[in-house]
Formats: sequence, C-alpha cells, structure tokens
Amino acid sequence: MNDILASLADEVDRLSDEKISNSDPVAAVKTDEKTTPEEKKISFMEQLLLNNPIEFPSIGDTVIGTVLEVSSSEIYLDLGPFGTGLVLGKEIKDGMGSGKLKLGDKVSATVTDLENEEGYIELSIREASYEKAWEDIEKKRDAGDKVKTKIISANKGGLLIEINGIAGFLPVSQLSSKNYPRVEDGDKNKILNLLKKLVGQELEVCILDIDREAEKLIASEKAAQSEQEKETISNFNVGDVISGEISGVVDFGAFVKFSPSNNDTKINERVEGLVHISELAWQLIENPRTIVKVGDKVEAKIIGIDNDKISLSIRALQADPWTKATEKYKTGDIVIGKVHKINHFGAFVYLDNDIHGLAHISEMLNMYPDKNVSDLIKTGTEYQWKILSIEPREHRMGLILIGDLAKPEKEEKEKKTKKEKVEKADATTEEVTKEKKEKPAEKKVKKEKKEKKEKEVKEVKE
Repeated sequence: MNDILASLADEVDRLSDEKISNSDPVAAVKTDEKTTPEEKKISFMEQLLLNNPIEFPSIGDTVIGTVLEVSSSEIYLDLGPFGTGLVLGKEIKDGMGSGKLKLGDKVSATVTDLENEEGYIELSIREASYEKAWEDIEKKRDAGDKVKTKIISANKGGLLIEINGIAGFLPVSQLSSKNYPRVEDGDKNKILNLLKKLVGQELEVCILDIDREAEKLIASEKAAQSEQEKETISNFNVGDVISGEISGVVDFGAFVKFSPSNNDTKINERVEGLVHISELAWQLIENPRTIVKVGDKVEAKIIGIDNDKISLSIRALQADPWTKATEKYKTGDIVIGKVHKINHFGAFVYLDNDIHGLAHISEMLNMYPDKNVSDLIKTGTEYQWKILSIEPREHRMGLILIGDLAKPEKEEKEKKTKKEKVEKADATTEEVTKEKKEKPAEKKVKKEKKEKKEKEVKEVKE
C-alpha cells in the first residue's frame, strides 16, 4: 500500500509541476512567496483530488494494465498510479483466447490481493476474462451466432465442449444428422464408442441455453446446421421421389440420407429424412430391421416437410394390395388366416402376404363365452375365419373366428390311431385262432408219422 501512495504522490508532483509551468509565471512566483513548499504541495494535492478523485481498486475490481514483463509463469503489469501488478501461474490463462501477450499489450485483470509479500498487487487475467467470456457467450446466444468448439471428451449422453474457456455440453440429441450415432439396437456402449471418435474434432454449434450462476452451457450442432439444411431442403417439394441410402434403423423407422441431385458424393448438400415404420411397406411391421438395413439403396417419396424435418414413404412407391382386396375377398367369405399378433383388443390375422384383418376380442368371447383367448388361438397358427367387413380405403377388415383347423386333424389322427389299435387287436385274435386251428392237424400228422415209423420197425424185425 505504501508503494501505491508513493507512486500516487509522485504522479501528483508531476501533474503539479506541469500545471505551474503552464500557468502565469508571475502568479507562480507570488504563490511561492506567500506559501511554504509543504503548504503548496498539500493544498495542490487536495485540490487535485477534489477535482480529479481517484478510487483505489478493491479486491474483485477489474483494472487495465500494460505488460512490463512476460514469462511462462508470471506477468508484470504497469497499473499507472496504483503501482505494479503481478499475474501468476494458472491466473495467466485467457479464456477468450486473445493469444500470447507481449510487451506493451494492454490487458484487463481482476484484483485478487491488494498487496502480496513482495508489495505487488496480485491479479488474475483468467478471472477477468471469465466475465468477458460469459458476456460474449450471452451475446452469441441472443444473436444466434455460430461458434466453433473443440470436443474435449465424450460420455453416453453426449459430448463435453469448451467455448471461451468455459466448459459446456453438447447432447447426443443435438448432434447433426452427419454426426448422430445410428446404432440399430440402441446399445449405449456402441453409441459411446461412436461419440469418442469425435473427440479432438472441431464442430460448429449454436448456444441453446446458459446459466452463469450454475455455470451451465448447452450447445447444439443441429441448430447450427439447420439454416444450411433449410436452404438445401428448399430444393424439395412434397411428392418428389428421391434416391438415397439407409443411414440408420431404429424401432420406429429408418433414416435415409439423400441430396438434391440424387448424387450421394455431394456430402455437404445431403439431408436426412425419416421413413416411419408404417411407411416402410404395406404389411404390418414389428421390427424395421426385417425390412431394411444400413447401407441399403432405396427410393422414397416425400410425404411431408416441416422446417428441417422431411417425412418419407417407401410403400407409397409400391402398388397398394388393398385396391384389389374386394376382388379376392368378399363379406361373408370363410377364409383361412394365420394369427400374426394378439393384443388386448384382438388379433391381427394375415389372409395372405399383404392383406390382414382384425378379429376383435369381444367377438371371440361372445362366440365362446366359456373360453379364454389363449385357449382359442395361438400366434403363428392358422384358423378358419369369417369376413365381417372390408374397407379397402382404410385398409381394414373385420373377422370372426369360426373354427380351429387343428381340430379336424386331431380327430382324424385319433380315428387313425383307434383304427390301428383295432386292426392290431384283430390280427392278434386271428393269429391265436389260427394257432388253435392248427394244433389238431399237427397232432394228426405226428400220429401218422409215429404209426408209420412203428410199422417200418415191425417189418424189419420180421
């Protein structure tokens, strides 16, 4: 503090001398005659402070200094009347990325200690830049500016980034279609492995949300790309047919990447659309992966455009099998159909590869009141059904269970088994009877042989 006061006194003397030399020489002499040097100095200083009050910095204040000396571990700043400031170690870091300081540079720093053991004011460039960094981030958020950021690390939820020296987070959901990890089975470990490949890369993002007090910063790559994507998407219209490649398959559908020229080599122009599971094919689909896989080349029709979202349909380019359903099936027909799926309101039944109907559970229970649905039908089994209604435009067909195709087979099998048992029993009886019939004959033959042998022996003796 003494150094500060001494420096301030020297600065006042300099200003006093300049003022006197520039004023009337006679008045200066008269002043010197009437007042002692000490009185003159004190009175001028008081007047100077009254006219130009100087506020001494406090801890936490930001001051501007001129670089006097720079090394890797410390920087000395000239603070004018307040003396010399010292910036040490990690406090040198400037989050705003202003680059390496050199002699004569002006720099802002925050006061952390008014006087250390060596008599210097201790400062922090890092802390001063921290406030500026947040202010800059707020401005960029409000303006919707794009910011380049480097990926620091990754976790299962997204990427850790840094903007203006402040740590932030880029969620997986906010990645662009180019970098979004498409994992078919949704395995989080596989997703993490793909995210780790982005570490070290530089991405262009927009700032979605900040909270300075909580030190929270959320960014979005998707938002930064949206303007470019919107410009590309403007080349398309609902009804256009595109050629693309399956870029990802999820439980609710498949993603397709394509470009305006249908030329996949123009990566920068490529956009991505979604084919919902219901638009992959005409049949019922439980798992999109049974229909398409990543890398498949497909054609699809654009059925919707909402800002930067494109909805596609593959089945729209295929013939609708329901248009000829009434030619093949009629209300009242008795048909054979295989149960595809059973849920709480009924069973979906396929009559062929494309046409399916719904057998409502209430109809089955009304017809078989003493049975449970699980007793009546099984998934993957064929049964007899009666067609109650057909609505081709709505792709609907109402069915009612008539009979279990397995029952006649069981009855036939039982009859066959019973017949085989009877035949076997009859054969056994016949054999026994035959045996019984054959015994007297055998006795007669034996008797005749015996008599013949006895006769021969008798003749020899005679």
